[in-house]
Amino acid sequence: MIDKKLLLPAFCALLLTACGADSVGSALAGIGISTGPPPEGALLQSPAQLVSTVTAPSLLVELNVATHQQLLSLSGTPVCDVLIYTIQYETVDGANAPTTASAALMVPSGLGSTCTGARPIVEYAHGTTTERTFSMGDLSNDEALALAAVFASQGYIVVAPNYAGYDTSSLTYHPYLIAEQQSKDMMDALKASRTALPLVSATLTRDNGKLFITGYSQGGYVAMATHRAMEAAGLTVTASAPMSGPYALAAFADAVFYGDVNGGAPISTTLLVTAYQAAYGNIYADATEVFEPQYATGIQTLLPTTMTRSQLYSQGLLPESALFSLTPPAPQFAAITPPTAPAALAAVFALGFGAGNLIQNSYRLSYLEDAQANPDGGFPAVTTGVATSTAQLCGGALDPVVFFFNTQLMQGYWTAHAPASASIGVLDLESAVAANDPYASLKQDFELAKAAVAAAAVAQGASDGGGSAVATAYHATLVAPFCFAASRAFFANY
Repeated sequence: MIDKKLLLPAFCALLLTACGADSVGSALAGIGISTGPPPEGALLQSPAQLVSTVTAPSLLVELNVATHQQLLSLSGTPVCDVLIYTIQYETVDGANAPTTASAALMVPSGLGSTCTGARPIVEYAHGTTTERTFSMGDLSNDEALALAAVFASQGYIVVAPNYAGYDTSSLTYHPYLIAEQQSKDMMDALKASRTALPLVSATLTRDNGKLFITGYSQGGYVAMATHRAMEAAGLTVTASAPMSGPYALAAFADAVFYGDVNGGAPISTTLLVTAYQAAYGNIYADATEVFEPQYATGIQTLLPTTMTRSQLYSQGLLPESALFSLTPPAPQFAAITPPTAPAALAAVFALGFGAGNLIQNSYRLSYLEDAQANPDGGFPAVTTGVATSTAQLCGGALDPVVFFFNTQLMQGYWTAHAPASASIGVLDLESAVAANDPYASLKQDFELAKAAVAAAAVAQGASDGGGSAVATAYHATLVAPFCFAASRAFFANY
């Protein structure tokens, strides 16, 4: 959600320059003693810290409560105990300077060949969060619980980075959706985890050489970027399954500024703009060039935070929904302030406009003028895209948070550009069940899950047939666990 003219990274300004030789450092280096940071991917503590042991029966009890029974039906009964470790590793920030990050390492354990011996690795990239202390090793987090249930308890070794800027990371911001940094972060976490795995206590589980990469929402984008980066580096990826990600980021940003404001846009826009400003330094000279004055002060260091989202909203630090003003930035943009089509998402778009909006109207105008003069090829007209190989994308066509056209753009480009040997699949949970459809039961159960959410809302007095409740739950609660299950089924083919 940033001005294309300002997206050219000022790499020259980011180069680290020498300020004179350090005679002591030079002397130490001369005798083989390094005085700089550890190399990328270095494990910073050994052995890794065991934070919890989750037995298969205790995980079953956790999944059998009413709020998690849908997840249990999709994951199946836990087979393995899960040992959850925390690792810390060396990586880089958005400007390619050294920093640290942490990850959860989930190791299956127990009797039988499914839970011990040589097992495949799943590396998982998590979705957007504002929580500075976020950890994928904490199973009170639904995303971590789903990962443990669907993958680790079924015999996969799981590597789940928390990303730079979260948990114990020394970085004061998060390089949100910066493909180069986030893919390096993932690769560094994987390297450190492979170092840690033979050293962890109470496990005979080891890496069998198969690597699967997946992630949801922001993590879908990160998974895609990581697969591409590893292929470019000549590293082996067995298969990947990005889920509901903003893969076509420039097109997605264009759609938002054209008025298709996604759910949660003030959070994702703030994370994106401030990350690019921290990494490249050329998004704005003053935050008020982008943000309304009431939000501009302190916004560069606002996220991630130790506050809850409700506190951010109640204290007036961010608006809950209103990204743009209801006043068109120019007369020619009145019809998209807000847009009314497609009808299924019009109500979601409308929430993105109102009083107390986040983004300056002048900035929206400059962005739209630039987008019209320099179209990106993805929105509103489709002409270009990006490719990789051996992957399956999963999502839902009515997603109000990460629009499904991101997946459609990737699918269209793959059709024309993927190598002949590529194995490419796209699963839309909203699509009709086809003959011999391997995901028929998932699609049918997904419809039942949506109907249950709608019915519960109606029972509580909803006047719209439960449509708003379904839209609210769609991205994180409804689509996510079904895509997790579809990804595991996809990986089982390799």
